[in-house]
Amino acid sequence: MSGTTGGNGKKPSIFEVAKRAGVSHQTVSRVINHSPDVAAATRRKVQEAIRKLGYRPSSSARALASHRSRTIGLIAGNGRDPASITMLSAIEATARARGFFLSVTFIDEAGATRRDFDEACECLISQNVEACIILASTELLLEYACAVNISPPRVVVTATHGIGAAGKSALRRLSARNAAVVGIDQWSAIHEVAVAVHGMGHRSAWYLAGPSQWRDAATRLLAWERCSAEYSIDSRTIRAQTWSPMEAYARINHYLEAYGERGGNLPTVIVTGNDNQAIGVARALHEHSIRIPKDVSLVGFDDISAADSLYPPLCTVRPHLTQLGRAAVQEALALLGVIIRPPAPRSHHGVDLIPATFVQRNSLGQTPRR
Repeated sequence: MSGTTGGNGKKPSIFEVAKRAGVSHQTVSRVINHSPDVAAATRRKVQEAIRKLGYRPSSSARALASHRSRTIGLIAGNGRDPASITMLSAIEATARARGFFLSVTFIDEAGATRRDFDEACECLISQNVEACIILASTELLLEYACAVNISPPRVVVTATHGIGAAGKSALRRLSARNAAVVGIDQWSAIHEVAVAVHGMGHRSAWYLAGPSQWRDAATRLLAWERCSAEYSIDSRTIRAQTWSPMEAYARINHYLEAYGERGGNLPTVIVTGNDNQAIGVARALHEHSIRIPKDVSLVGFDDISAADSLYPPLCTVRPHLTQLGRAAVQEALALLGVIIRPPAPRSHHGVDLIPATFVQRNSLGQTPRR
């Protein structure tokens, strides 16, 4: 809501708000700055006066008066996929609701150098940000996020597992600092996938893994390997270099043709690292006249907006990214002492985990009789 102007053409001041509410301007200031030292009834009167007058506090004046910028810095990858946008929106909305601004710097999550990352941090530090949120989707970004020498508290959003020991040591270093780590509970979600696949009678599978540098891909693959072994599912891993549906299509097409030439048995289910890959797999199966799920079942991960409109609707996992974005900001505010740190539903390897939900749909069916 933009500030309205009075008859003299000026925007309403904090003193006008105080006069209308019948309080001092210091009380109005405490309400604006979310101080707990204001009675509930007084707070409501001030908020009502602010609403009716259309008053908007000056961010620069507040920063000067409090010696705080009330700004949270965010370093994010350059992806523009709907999942990233969902989480960014949640981060911004949660920060704004607490009276904080969000300053965002984008970097190339796949090809960023240490210098690129340090320059992004310097850009935020120059704005006097009070805390930093870093979306560390890859092994390199996690290493940079842990190693960079900055004074504001940092919250790192990442997956629990990676491809080597570097990520584990990086997470251990973070635990000794003014920092927090949050992520999606992907391991438990993959366990639910394995339980559902086993329950449908499947004992042979292909797993199409995402690019190993991405920690999401590494976590999902490791979880699937452990869980499929636990449930006696004979699984073959097919590795991809990207999340692209075109690469998934090409790789599965190659395997299908090879099996056709040799006359081997196909798996009864294909599990993919994400839904984009599942779309490419579905195309390859269709072009080989392999029906989903009558001949081969298919399971994805991410529950993208079109997943329930595919034919058949895609069985997948829904990560609660809005909740993850909120949790990242809450961790930052807790490190700043603005709020009491909320309890995490679950933690693993020092990462506070937000749940993901297995979504049963028609692409996963009973194992076919062959």
